[in-house]
Amino acid sequence: MDILLIAGLWLDGSVWRDVVPELTALGHRPVALTLPGQGDGNSSATLDDQLSAVLAAVDAAPQKPLVAGHSAAATLAWMAADARPEKVAKVALIGGFPSTDGQAYADHFAIEGDAMPFPGWAPFEGADAADLDQQARDRFSSAAVPVPEGVARGVVRLTDERRFGLPVVVVCPEFTPAQAEEWVAGGESPELARATHVEYVDLESGHWPMFTRPRELADVLAKAASS
Repeated sequence: MDILLIAGLWLDGSVWRDVVPELTALGHRPVALTLPGQGDGNSSATLDDQLSAVLAAVDAAPQKPLVAGHSAAATLAWMAADARPEKVAKVALIGGFPSTDGQAYADHFAIEGDAMPFPGWAPFEGADAADLDQQARDRFSSAAVPVPEGVARGVVRLTDERRFGLPVVVVCPEFTPAQAEEWVAGGESPELARATHVEYVDLESGHWPMFTRPRELADVLAKAASS
C-alpha cells in the first residue's frame, strides 16, 4: 500500500529518512511529502497550499493510500480524508489529534515576521523530548523550518461527514492509549469522538518517534496499512 507521510511543524519530508526504508522492506510504498513552505523558501505558503499538495499525492496514488500525519499534521491528514473520503483507505494520526472545523491549524507559538519559528526545547521538556539525546536535538534544530503564518493560522475546513466512516489509527507515543481514549471520551477531540472505527496503538517513545523509534514506527504503520 502507498503510505503518505506528513511531518508536523517545522519539519520537511527528510524527517522520515529512517522510516522509509523500513516501510519499503515491509512491502509498502512510502511517500515522504515535503509541502509548500517547508524549506522551499515560500514564506507565503498557506494551509490550502499544503492541503492541495497532500491531495495531489492522494490522487496520484495507484491505490487508496494510508495517510499518516504527525503531530499538528494529524489535522492535515484528516482534512485530506475529508476532501477525498472515497480515495483514502485509512488515516494514521501520530502523536496528534485533528482540529475541528473553524479552528486555526496550529497557532501555538509566537509569529515572528511572517512565520512561526521553532521555539526551542523549553516547551517540550518532559515526555515529549525525554528520549531525544543531544545529537537528535541538534539534528532536529538544524532541520527546523519556520512555519509560514498562512499555514499556522490557516483555518481548518471540514465539510464531508463521510470522513467519520474511515478507519483511523491513533499512534500514541508520549501518551498512552488509555489516556488518548480518555481525552476523546472527555470531549477533547470531537472529530475522533464521531469516528466509527478508531484503534489506539501504543508506541513507547517521545513526540518524534521518526527520530528515535523509526523501525517501531514503521512496524505500526505497516500493520495499520495491512489490516
